[in-house]
Amino acid sequence: MINKALISPKSIAVIGASSQSSKPGGKVLINLIKGGFTGKVYGVNPNPLNIDGVEHISHIDKLPQVDLAILAIPANYCLEVITKLLENNTKAFIVYSSGFGEAGEEGKILEKKIVDLVTKYNACLVGPNCIGVMNENYKGVFTTPIPSYNSQGCELISSSGATAVFIMEAALSTGLSFSNVYSIGNASQISAEDILEYMDLHFNENSPKVKLLYLESINNPVKLMKHATSLIRKGCKIAAIKSGYSAEGGRAASSHTGALATSDVVIRALFNKAGIIYCSGRDELISVACVLQSKEVHGKRIAIITHAGGSAVMLTDALCSRGMEVPFINEKKSKELLSKLNPGSSVANPIDFLATGTAEQLGLIIDFCESLEEIDAIIVVFGSPGLFNVKDVYQVLNNKMQHCKKTIFPVLPSLINAKNEIKGFLTNGHVNFSDELVLGRALPHVYNCPKPTFGMTHLMDMETATIRGIINQASNGYLSAEQCRELLLASGINMVQEYNCDSIESLTSILPNIKFPVVMKVMGPIHKTEVNGVTLNINTTEILICEFDRMMKIEGAVGVIIQPMIEGIELYCGAAKQGNFGHLILAGLGGIFVEVLHDISYGIAPLNTSETLKMIRSLKGYKIIEGYRNGNGVNEEFYADAIMRIASLVNIAPEIAELDINPFKANMEQIVAVDARIRIEK
Repeated sequence: MINKALISPKSIAVIGASSQSSKPGGKVLINLIKGGFTGKVYGVNPNPLNIDGVEHISHIDKLPQVDLAILAIPANYCLEVITKLLENNTKAFIVYSSGFGEAGEEGKILEKKIVDLVTKYNACLVGPNCIGVMNENYKGVFTTPIPSYNSQGCELISSSGATAVFIMEAALSTGLSFSNVYSIGNASQISAEDILEYMDLHFNENSPKVKLLYLESINNPVKLMKHATSLIRKGCKIAAIKSGYSAEGGRAASSHTGALATSDVVIRALFNKAGIIYCSGRDELISVACVLQSKEVHGKRIAIITHAGGSAVMLTDALCSRGMEVPFINEKKSKELLSKLNPGSSVANPIDFLATGTAEQLGLIIDFCESLEEIDAIIVVFGSPGLFNVKDVYQVLNNKMQHCKKTIFPVLPSLINAKNEIKGFLTNGHVNFSDELVLGRALPHVYNCPKPTFGMTHLMDMETATIRGIINQASNGYLSAEQCRELLLASGINMVQEYNCDSIESLTSILPNIKFPVVMKVMGPIHKTEVNGVTLNINTTEILICEFDRMMKIEGAVGVIIQPMIEGIELYCGAAKQGNFGHLILAGLGGIFVEVLHDISYGIAPLNTSETLKMIRSLKGYKIIEGYRNGNGVNEEFYADAIMRIASLVNIAPEIAELDINPFKANMEQIVAVDARIRIEK
């Protein structure tokens, strides 16, 4: 869909051109000329234009054939203009105009007509309601700033033009650089997924390696995961913000899974599977991008070098609380270094060489850390109290960053006292973290980002024909207890032995088969515990009959389920369909803990063994599963097998809208599903 006319046009026409730089049709002409576009630029406007480098065209009918047309005219004129341009063989369009799908039903209809027409002519369309495109060949935007093109700078795809501007404005002050910028607006034809596909298919060793995304919609999650995963496996890094997701399909939150499967959880699971770094806002996206544009870190052991003790303490806390390490440096190793520093300096790590520290001393410390096997990366925090010039310090830092094998992250906080020195430092191609805590949060975020697992999953062996038979015969709504049981058994899930009774006669008939103690649960009400519909440790026939009589009087009761009491830890697993995102799988401690603690992990179905074990081990309650204080734990492999079977089941039976197994009873010998709810939505 993306074509050569959009990426490297030989001629560009601005429809709605203006001589006024305060108007989009005027500002884009300035950006095109100042941006160094070497092709022909036409400005279409009935009134004369006096802009060097722009050929004025008074009417669209007089315009020669052009590769790319940029429209800065009211929405109601766009269809007619695009029709004429397509007939004149224009193959790419950028539409700034608003008033389309975002404005109401009439706008949606107009937008669809334009997209259908552009697609019919095998052309491409960016927008509408966007600020345009910037790349090496041209600056087709009506906004500022216009970053200097860096072939290895960040590529930015943004659903919002204003947000793209805000990201670039803030990022440029950190030294972050950019290559290609795509503002996709309504993404009526070209989406973020399409641009990632283009980047993937045209990737080579010279392509930019850092991709930043601001997304307001994900129309094709599978396509997004496929090409993001492919790019990451080719050596790229991707960080993204996702806002404005609404759950599709009218999912009712009538189960634990329904309540826990929030939009944020779904997006995090999607990004985890693709290996995309999840960012919650612009500041985080920029700080993560600065880490990504630095030399890659191959370990989590960090040396902190500073002349500000407080900053070192805060940075150490931020790193260590997020899984990084600031290892102690042995006194024997550091003795010689300490002798070369001012009295009172500390080299235990953090290394504090005091406010009187010199550029020469900084160089010695960096060389020392470079030689240590127990250090993987170095952070230098150095500002200025305004008493002396720190230019020589930043020159040493620049030299070491260029020549040291280990990654060095600069934290230069003196944005006023050392403004000029920092500006000079950034011109050498570096980034700067002006706040140590920004780096302290971003670095672990990048280091701990999971590797992509998309395409590495598999389906478990199960009775597919039986499963499809049950689903095909089922009606919309919740399956009966017996249907749930048959479906889960066909999936290879161990189910507890149970008896369903709806009368005193049916209860009496199963008494010879009962082995006490047992548990009794009411059938009918959705949340049994809320209506006092669960009784544990029933150990006599008299109590069994008494509890049956009581439960049958509960409003909505249609019967009871009787099961043997099983010893073990209570676990949970659920699945919820999330529109075209597929099924979200959730796991955690079971029983009431899933409601109270909300300690869950999640993944997009289907799952493989490694990502399932990671889900289990990421739980805050994992120590209970592992076995706490010599207590019996759970066989992790059995639990992982059950989770993967649920993930495979919903792949075979996508009609499952919600599935809730709560609890599993698990120990080292077995894992057994005790209670299950499954809702079908065809």
